[in-house]
Amino acid sequence: MPFWNRRTLHSFQMRILLDEDLPRRLAALLVGHEASTVQRSGWSGIKNGKLLALAAAKFEAFLTMDGNLEFQQNLAALPIAVLVIEAPSNRLEHLAPLVPAILKELNHLPPNGLRRVGA
Repeated sequence: MPFWNRRTLHSFQMRILLDEDLPRRLAALLVGHEASTVQRSGWSGIKNGKLLALAAAKFEAFLTMDGNLEFQQNLAALPIAVLVIEAPSNRLEHLAPLVPAILKELNHLPPNGLRRVGA
């Protein structure tokens, strides 16, 4: 099925990159979006500034648990949305209940905005 047909049949499909601090299995829960991981992209160990620049070229959103990211990077200069997930831990049992809120925020993220979900 052509990409444009998928968009009309389903909600907007966003390409999402999960930071190293998030479990890979979270990607499967982000239904309606194409999610990948830093590890799968071959970017393990790359620091946030360079990682965000690489991500901006291939993805529309970056999900992380790094609450200090917005103070360390000039997010307004990158064409990528950042969603910071706030949970007691990065275990899937703590993240799975946040998936509905994550999906909702992904539908409203501006291209280079930052939002928080969770606690």
